[in-house]
Amino acid sequence: MSIGFVSTYPPTQCGLATFTAATRAAIASRPAGGRTGVVQIVDGHERSRRAEVMGWLHTSDSASRRRAAAALRNFDVTVVQHEFGIYGGRDGEHVVDLLDELTTPRVVVLHTVLSAPTAHQRAVLEQVAARADRLVVMSGIARARLVEIHGIDPADVLVIPHGATPNLGPVPTGRTALTWGLIGPGKGIEWAIDAFATLRDLDPPGRYVVTGQTHPKVAELHGEAYKDSLRARAASSAAAGVVTFDDRYCDEPGLLRLIRGADVVLLPYDSTEQVTSGVLVEALASGKPVVATAFPHAVELLSGGAGVVVAHRDPQALGAALRAVLTDQVLRARLTAAALQLAPSLFWSAVADRYVALATELEVPGLRIAARAAR
Repeated sequence: MSIGFVSTYPPTQCGLATFTAATRAAIASRPAGGRTGVVQIVDGHERSRRAEVMGWLHTSDSASRRRAAAALRNFDVTVVQHEFGIYGGRDGEHVVDLLDELTTPRVVVLHTVLSAPTAHQRAVLEQVAARADRLVVMSGIARARLVEIHGIDPADVLVIPHGATPNLGPVPTGRTALTWGLIGPGKGIEWAIDAFATLRDLDPPGRYVVTGQTHPKVAELHGEAYKDSLRARAASSAAAGVVTFDDRYCDEPGLLRLIRGADVVLLPYDSTEQVTSGVLVEALASGKPVVATAFPHAVELLSGGAGVVVAHRDPQALGAALRAVLTDQVLRARLTAAALQLAPSLFWSAVADRYVALATELEVPGLRIAARAAR
């Protein structure tokens, strides 16, 4: 079995690139082996020189799409990563042209499924779905939206979780909360700073670590204005001296060490739409209690007791949840146990097995023809 991928890819710094690199590596490292390769989307990005990259795609260039499709014919199945913003045209509509060029079974991984898409976003997604042999999403809520909003057959949609590297270690006993990732408006870090301002009476005090570079697209348009505003907010509030900013884009070993050292992972996101969060999955795969706002993926994954979900943009609620997790050892142990129970299903090895099983199913002679005839 051989699998080709279409996606952004390192050295591009974005969640999609990181996700694809990790998925491919997990599949390639399975005991049964399997050939993998990548066509990298390079619109405005540096070309990857990694050995597994066998082509580059300029999504608005028809000749580039044809070359990409030709390269992908060397694989049994093609996995196309989808976000509206990474393909050319309005709402990334040029992904439809790419799918039309492909001749092998097509799996499309949808990283964003909106609850209220525009008419054009809806049309693009439904054209994508019509061309895919199977759609993959990373949460049940995303699958439900595809069925209820877009009328897609539930049998055509598979939920495979976002993966993470096993990262279990000794349980720390401090009071450190961690937020990481590419930083920009919408991360909700301002509300987390305000929440920590309500915790100054803790003895020993809590500590809030924010790690990550400003998102490249945000930096291009606004420089470091958002992060500067966060620093000023912290310095002028009761959270002064409690909040630490680490501006690195961590490599995986560094990030794993950082997560292991945290007592709680804090996800104060503003979004009410987010159906996929790699950071959330990485936290749970590390056995960490989570305090998060009620974005859909958090509501779903934390329903088993691995975290506390609070309202959006509510520093008082965030502060109360943090106080409970940081000071109540019984509660923290219970949340940790729930995270540890969930973790194995999120490890990359388990995720890789699911993708290979899907690819094998689609490659069964006659299956794709029968599936298309039934539509």
